[in-house]
Amino acid sequence: MHQSRKNSLLYFFFLLSSFAISLSSGCEDNIVNQPVNVVFPDSNVSYSQHLEPLFQQGCALSTCHGRASQGGLNLETPSYTKLMNHPTRLVVAMEGENSLLVQRIDGRVQPQMPLNRTPLNKNQIDGIKKWINEGAANN
Repeated sequence: MHQSRKNSLLYFFFLLSSFAISLSSGCEDNIVNQPVNVVFPDSNVSYSQHLEPLFQQGCALSTCHGRASQGGLNLETPSYTKLMNHPTRLVVAMEGENSLLVQRIDGRVQPQMPLNRTPLNKNQIDGIKKWINEGAANN
């Protein structure tokens, strides 16, 4: 076989393999699999200072809840309106324990979020719950 034809075939198979890998990889295969280093205070939790950075680093940038969002939840900036207006009511203000968002991240409702990645830590789960219990304000 002619050398240029071999090179063309190798290049074609390389592209085809790359395309297949990119199609088969979901958010669970993303390189970003480290816990997000957002620390929540014990009170006065701020959506813009605490939740938004957590969602950006751990949910939107991981491609799970970015532009090509899973479950129809896009958490790219700005995310407050998208979160609060999601067709599945994720946040019930003043009711952190009863909010689906909290139940998904603490594992009471499966699948636990973030999907196939390091779970949020206790401080982050408690912080989200505290923000909801404080009224779920866009602050």
